[in-house]
Amino acid sequence: MEKITRFGVSIEPDLLEKFDRMMKKKRYTNRSEAIRDIIREHLISEHVKNPSAEVIGTLTMIYDHHTGPLVDRLLEIQHDHYQEILTTTHIHIDHNTCLEVLVLSGKAQNIQKLADTIKALKGIKHGELVITQRSP
Repeated sequence: MEKITRFGVSIEPDLLEKFDRMMKKKRYTNRSEAIRDIIREHLISEHVKNPSAEVIGTLTMIYDHHTGPLVDRLLEIQHDHYQEILTTTHIHIDHNTCLEVLVLSGKAQNIQKLADTIKALKGIKHGELVITQRSP
């Protein structure tokens, strides 16, 4: 079991009240776990800002596959970046609309550039990149 260090925190009553409401909304059972998660989230956020950091994540996109040469362009980009793309999942939402998820791994700057390139394609209705450090 990991060693635990206890420390005290001084906080204004109104800030603590807001924190407790957020904690209950997110179903934390105690303040310690909520604070640990906030610290982890902040550290990961700082880590992935480093362009050379090794990251892993997903790019989720919604697109109209009837828009021009979009599907061909997506496949071309994916083949050009086979080193960063671990796998893809493709779902048909309706006759025209697809949801695709790319699982990505590599340097933060390369993953961000790849995501930006794809999200900027004509026909991509929405794209969202979520990245985290490979080994938190």
